[in-house]
Amino acid sequence: MKKRRFRLKNHEELLVREAMPADAAQVLGHVQRIAEDSENLTFTAEEMALTVQEEEEILKRSKESENDVFLLGFIGEELVASLVFSGGKRSRVRHAGEFGMAVLKKKWNLGIGGILMDSLIDWARETKFIRKIHLKVRVDNEPAIHLYAKKGFKREGTLSRGFMVEGEFVDLLCMGYEL
Repeated sequence: MKKRRFRLKNHEELLVREAMPADAAQVLGHVQRIAEDSENLTFTAEEMALTVQEEEEILKRSKESENDVFLLGFIGEELVASLVFSGGKRSRVRHAGEFGMAVLKKKWNLGIGGILMDSLIDWARETKFIRKIHLKVRVDNEPAIHLYAKKGFKREGTLSRGFMVEGEFVDLLCMGYEL
């Protein structure tokens, strides 16, 4: 995927590009900040225990894979967003995969999530073999659900007790996009 620039609602410029192994330290810092800001992730800040070398290897494998992509969004030099899509590894599920996305809280509501999703869908179309994109989202994350629906994702079911946050269960909504 080529680098692309977008104008945000606040008139800042967002650069979207694929992650490279050299981005590992910056990605780890970004993920740590996101985990401290949000209870919408599958992990807490304390559970982020990867080394820079381990993250470099993850980014290298993603770059080399035909059906994985790791997108980064920058405003200036600051990493403000990431989207990770992982496709199936076996022949019967290679055509489908799931993604997770994170945007710094201070940059919410600027259109960054929609831009990353459009970039993912464009990348999937370019692969010519990704035919299904899955996601799971907390049922109480209405802004995210609205964005996914606006981008064409359909509700496919609910996973009860998919999350546990501070001792409370939260259901997850499963959504999908067919290419």
